[in-house]
Amino acid sequence: MKTIKGPALFLAQFAGDAAPFNSWPSITRWAADCGYAGVQVPSWDGRLFDLDKAATSKDYCDEFKGIAAEAGIVVTELSTHLQGQLVAVHPAYDTAFDGFAAPSVRGNPKARAEWAVEQVKKAMTASRNLGLSAHATFSGALAWPYIYPWPQRPAGLVEEAFDELARRWTPILNHADDMGVDVCYEIHPGEDLHDGISFEMFLDRVQGHARACMLYDPSHYVLQHLNYLDHIDIYHDRIRMFHVKDAELNPTGRQGVYGGYQPWVNRAGRFRSPGDGQVDFAGIFSKLTQYGFDGWAVVEWECCLKHPEDGAREGAEFVRNHIIRITEKAFDDFAGAGTDRAANRRMLGLD
Repeated sequence: MKTIKGPALFLAQFAGDAAPFNSWPSITRWAADCGYAGVQVPSWDGRLFDLDKAATSKDYCDEFKGIAAEAGIVVTELSTHLQGQLVAVHPAYDTAFDGFAAPSVRGNPKARAEWAVEQVKKAMTASRNLGLSAHATFSGALAWPYIYPWPQRPAGLVEEAFDELARRWTPILNHADDMGVDVCYEIHPGEDLHDGISFEMFLDRVQGHARACMLYDPSHYVLQHLNYLDHIDIYHDRIRMFHVKDAELNPTGRQGVYGGYQPWVNRAGRFRSPGDGQVDFAGIFSKLTQYGFDGWAVVEWECCLKHPEDGAREGAEFVRNHIIRITEKAFDDFAGAGTDRAANRRMLGLD
């Protein structure tokens, strides 16, 4: 067993144009003041991070880490959620996702996908330069519009989508391996990797690639009514990152998992600040500790009700209170009889 690191905070939901959220020195000081020991960095946000420099300059990375260290903060991981999304985009979402891309490739799906692949590869190189071993991303989606089989899906459609997804990600996974970095896909509705079975379908097609791993976020499993504790039992050897995000699912006679196109606050399933929803975090921290997870517990604040700054401050304390410092002794050591092999054999009636 190992002790989980934390608390850490994903900065994507907090970066902005107003102080203290508009620069790397000020946002790290703010995070430390909230009680965090680490931060997960959105690689696309130029107000905080220069991905091109980080991929080419170890000096830049050392300076970047040094600024955080002055505030008492560790860089836990980089994220390419937005760029990873663009590795594979169904045409139905071309317009919606174009805004994630550089202006030079918008309106050109092929160029956009190529740009996205290079972005994710750069983030793997930057992770190595920062001394990081895990990276957060999305898989993208080609099959997602066909998630509910009506009309009936033609034979081979989903298989073709996953074959193509694996083809696009294999070179990235190989580069990640060269950099010594695990690619942690956030298992998330809207992505083709949205549950355990879809992850397994992908894993089969990348020949069980050692760098194809999971970012575990129980909130997405609550909203799917998936057993998120059993999920840890099944996939613990692939779980390399952990988002502490809460959620609740309160179905009624009018709506359920799909939410009736309602805004988040009016949905049966909605995200909440840590401790305000239905996730059994005591069970999660126990299982992750039992299986030796020694990564970071990273708060991803997403709540349809609570102010983000309140959620951030409460989240740091929430994680700190849930981290289990592992025991170095068995609780019943006091009752040990100090027996040896001969005594054991006598107890078994073998002498």
